[in-house]
Amino acid sequence: MDPRLSDAPGGTAVVLANDHFRTPFAKTTHGLVRGPSRWPVAAVVDAACAGADAGELLDGRPRGVPIVASLEEALARVGPPPGVCVVGVATAGGVLPPALRADLLAAADAGLDLVNGLHQLLADDAEIAALAASRGARILDIRRPKPVRELSFWSGEVLGLRTPRIAVLGTDCALGKRTTASLLVAACRRAGLGAEMVFTGQTGWLQGWRHGFILDATPNDFVCGELERAVLECARESRPDLIFLEGQSALRNPSGPCGAELVVSTGARGVILQHAPAREHFEDLDTLGCRIPPVAEEIALIRLLGAEVWALTLNQEGLGPEQAEEARRRLQTELRLPVFLPLVDDLGGLVELIRARIAAGLAA
Repeated sequence: MDPRLSDAPGGTAVVLANDHFRTPFAKTTHGLVRGPSRWPVAAVVDAACAGADAGELLDGRPRGVPIVASLEEALARVGPPPGVCVVGVATAGGVLPPALRADLLAAADAGLDLVNGLHQLLADDAEIAALAASRGARILDIRRPKPVRELSFWSGEVLGLRTPRIAVLGTDCALGKRTTASLLVAACRRAGLGAEMVFTGQTGWLQGWRHGFILDATPNDFVCGELERAVLECARESRPDLIFLEGQSALRNPSGPCGAELVVSTGARGVILQHAPAREHFEDLDTLGCRIPPVAEEIALIRLLGAEVWALTLNQEGLGPEQAEEARRRLQTELRLPVFLPLVDDLGGLVELIRARIAAGLAA
């Protein structure tokens, strides 16, 4: 892990969702509410959803995390006062919206440490940086790129690693790859398998996963090397039975194609493919007519990259329970693959499938 991020602030956190809690742009907030999280979440700020329990609104499971209308309300209601203010949204292009910037200025003025995963860095904002310094508050910009001298170039050592690697890829961005990977780690551990996840995005670090790097804050020449380094570090330090690799974006999302690295550069032979059946276009690209390719084509593409899709997992957005089950049955029939609903199923069946594939030598 990046040593600059090892000295993380302490205390509880207030998370800024910036009126996006009900949208995929708040996936960082969603991940921290579901957990794990480096900090206990004391409150979520989102005026559009104020008064709700964040967990209940997210997935029907109350978690005792209030959604409040403002940062001032969070500081007044929560006791003891939070020590950390986390940017809980992922905006298009990673820019800092004016309303969110105003909340961060207020948080800095209140002496809260600021944790930011946007590409627009808070420490480079003179006003925010000066105010934070005057109040003794720290700024942690998670996406600040590491110096080139600290980056690793791909060596090929990972190809000799015997620990099975399973990539959790998706047919689009913002559809739950990290959530599914974390649920699979938990399900494997319940079944007696030592599983770890290598994170590749900001939320994975915010959740406290031990091994990984932030792919989209890494110069392209070093992405594969940093991925290899994280996988080898995970195998060496945690000695797991298997490693899940968190996917990013999608193989053919034109605004950010990604995923081949997780197969080609790590030697992963198994893939769990996440898909949203109700989603026809890539996220935010519907006006351009950029349609998500058929799942069968994505499976064929993954096979050409050298891996096999072992199962499909479904994001249920836009689907009621009966519609989700119908989509499960249809896709199982069409693709001749097992299909799971990660937020509904206990995933024990998927763990046994993974165990069998590993035992048959299909993960190496």
